Amino acid sequence: MSSTIRNVSSPLAPAGRETVRQRFLSNGGPFIVLVVTLLLVWEVSVWMLRVPEYILPAPTKIAVSLVSGFSNGTFIPHTWTTLQEVLLGFAGAILAALIVAAGVTRWTWAEKSVLPLVVALQTVPKVALAPLLLTWFGFGMTSKIVTTALLAFFPLLINVITGLQSADKDRVEMFKAMGASEWQIFTMLRLPNALPYFFAGLKIAVTFSIIGAIVAEFVGAQSGLGYLIQASSTSLDVSTTFAVLVILSTIGMIMSTAVSWLSTKVVFWQGKGLDAISGQ
Repeated sequence: MSSTIRNVSSPLAPAGRETVRQRFLSNGGPFIVLVVTLLLVWEVSVWMLRVPEYILPAPTKIAVSLVSGFSNGTFIPHTWTTLQEVLLGFAGAILAALIVAAGVTRWTWAEKSVLPLVVALQTVPKVALAPLLLTWFGFGMTSKIVTTALLAFFPLLINVITGLQSADKDRVEMFKAMGASEWQIFTMLRLPNALPYFFAGLKIAVTFSIIGAIVAEFVGAQSGLGYLIQASSTSLDVSTTFAVLVILSTIGMIMSTAVSWLSTKVVFWQGKGLDAISGQ
């Protein structure tokens, strides 16, 4: 009887272990282990080497500054200011990239005239443009939004253009042979084909949006996380500086995760090609 139980249960054990391993990998287990390990090494190293707090604070000190900053309300208005700049600039970059990409792929003259101008603008460092934008739009939020949009615009544009132009030519000809208009070809063929490229560009643009907002705040701002980094660095409050970096990283991870989640819902055929739509 016992041998029978062993024979029945033994094949199930590897499957159970494999399930636990798959859940660990799929739920971000390696990432969590890596972060915890790095934090422990950091904490122990700072304690053993007696590193001054104004050079490199321990993770526990940073956590205290982070909790204290939110509990006393210091971080909240600055975080909200930067978040508005990032989201509005990000949205502006998406809108501009879609409009320009549609025009470039629709008209040859636009590709020959507008695209080289955009590339030339991209080669100019945005740090050099930030003071000029500050002069034009002032110290308010507008200059930060424009800087953020400019930084996030180019990777989105290139990805969308690539996606729109990569539509299968045979399918385009088939649509034309069936009497489809240019708008129908765009909405039913080119746009669905460009969506995976679009979401790939969004993931890149998320990072550039945050960088753009912080660069603009460095140049001139009265509030925001970039302003808070400068203020804390001036007073050698390095724990607060690291706490702000944690906030920025969290914003970036949340936005990137949201883009990835939205991608799985919208581009459900990603990785399978457009044949997946028709079930082929």
